[in-house]
Amino acid sequence: MDSATIRKQCIQFFAGQGHTIVPSSSLVPSDPSVLLTTAGMQQFKPYYTGEADPEKDFGSKNTASIQKSFRTSDIDEVGDETHLTFFEMVGNFSFGGYFKEETIKLAHEFITKVMELPISYVTIFKGSDMVPKDEESRQIWNSLGVNDVREEDIQDVFWGPTGNSGPCGPTTEIYCKNAAGKDVEIWNCVFNQFFYPGSREELLAGTPGKELEPLTTPGVDTGMGLERLAMISQNAKNIFDTDLFHPLIQSLPAGVDPRKKRIIADHVRGIVFLLADGVRPSNKGAGYILRRLARRVMVYEKTEIIPAHVIQSMVHEVIHDYGEFYPELLKEADVIRTEIEAERGKFGKTLERGMKELEKIGQISVSDAFRLYETYGLPYEVIKEIGGEKTDDVTREGFDAEFLKHQEISRAGVEKKFGGHGLLLDTGELKAGSEEELKIVTRLHTATHLLNAALRKVLGDSVEQRGSDITAERTRFDFLFPRKLTSDEIAKVEELVNYAIQKDFLMTIQELPLDEAKKSGALFFYKGHYPERVKVYTVGNEFETFSKELCGGPHVARTSEIGKFKIVKEEASSAGVRRIRAIVL
Repeated sequence: MDSATIRKQCIQFFAGQGHTIVPSSSLVPSDPSVLLTTAGMQQFKPYYTGEADPEKDFGSKNTASIQKSFRTSDIDEVGDETHLTFFEMVGNFSFGGYFKEETIKLAHEFITKVMELPISYVTIFKGSDMVPKDEESRQIWNSLGVNDVREEDIQDVFWGPTGNSGPCGPTTEIYCKNAAGKDVEIWNCVFNQFFYPGSREELLAGTPGKELEPLTTPGVDTGMGLERLAMISQNAKNIFDTDLFHPLIQSLPAGVDPRKKRIIADHVRGIVFLLADGVRPSNKGAGYILRRLARRVMVYEKTEIIPAHVIQSMVHEVIHDYGEFYPELLKEADVIRTEIEAERGKFGKTLERGMKELEKIGQISVSDAFRLYETYGLPYEVIKEIGGEKTDDVTREGFDAEFLKHQEISRAGVEKKFGGHGLLLDTGELKAGSEEELKIVTRLHTATHLLNAALRKVLGDSVEQRGSDITAERTRFDFLFPRKLTSDEIAKVEELVNYAIQKDFLMTIQELPLDEAKKSGALFFYKGHYPERVKVYTVGNEFETFSKELCGGPHVARTSEIGKFKIVKEEASSAGVRRIRAIVL
């Protein structure tokens, strides 16, 4: 069964079982605790915790999706037979609609009846000091004729929170055999029974002061890797032998090492999907991840003597093979190609010099490696690969530590230069790396306050901020709203922001205790972590208050400094959350 048919079968099966099919959310999540979307359940977190109502937003307590996902933790492992950066995650989710019995029966029916695949074995949670053994799941599997039920510990079959906190619980995994005779986990069914106020790592470590709390309404979160399902269905030995990768790998010259072929194929997919979701190459956040992938591919182009048109044809193939299911790829096709060529132009100027410099150095230290990255743009992966034994002393942990040290030095310089705003260069809401960039993000930051206020004036008080991200190129603002905005509504919002700019309102600052500030009517981010005393920024005059919000700066002194405000895009960010991208001119 080809991958396009597998997607259709997944959608048809769960729709036929009463699930609302929800489109994939962006790879750039509204959840500020994670850099990129790593799992299908991410867009549904508010429905497990009771912050959002699934019946109001989806007309059902049960949903299903095929989610674009990206895991940065696997970049160094790509090249073997199993690891990927970008992947597709099929999942069904229930927010109090059903629990263990129906989840297991649905999974069993889909695998054995729809896909007609034999199950090799399943796993259940064997219990711990915190949670008893999952005997209920064992009994359900046995009733379906699956008797090879294996017990595993909390490290393997107790799913922790996504990000810094969230729902969690025991899981049951389904294994099938691939063409090489290996048992492969293809589906993980998570039974969310608890909320944990920390990360998965903290949960496994038993961090003092952080305890599992029972969820009021238990839920279900399942995830099945489409690439792995395709491998089993197509009787392939690994994911790279499936129709998702084989055509890409075959387009590369025969003499290229198989491991490098897999890396290129994986990275090209990741590059295309990141660009389609608005990520741009940079040295910050998700842009840094994109740049790492792109430059690694470009280094291989040079070292393996791969003609540029080969990578261009792979990009074209990804866009068109996936474009029917993910229409944003077709919509952004020209932008994707333009950005890749622009990055090739930037990197090409320094690549050859960087590689020559790398060859000159004897034993390469961590500081040498970081200098090669900072000066010539050579990613860690490329330095390790080309440097070979000369880089034995360079580890990912050491390189990342050097990177963070550099950030701290840069941050201290910016704080000294610009009045101690506490502006972060690479994390958080604001990102600026120079005096000129800081001026732009300051204008955009104040404009985002005006945008928040304008949205509430046009759409009503139900609008709630769900995250923002500001760079020198644009502001990105996520807010709770159940539908797409009309062109008239977008025009009214933009007009209101520009009205506030033209009025040349003064920005006034008042410091108050947190509770008093919230009672004053000032807007605040519901997930924000605020100190006991906060600053309230008000835009207006003695006759009109346009905006009032808790914040930490920086801002312009008067709104006329912002310039002209323009909305360039309004789109879905995740379930029930809209996203606006805007610029100032």
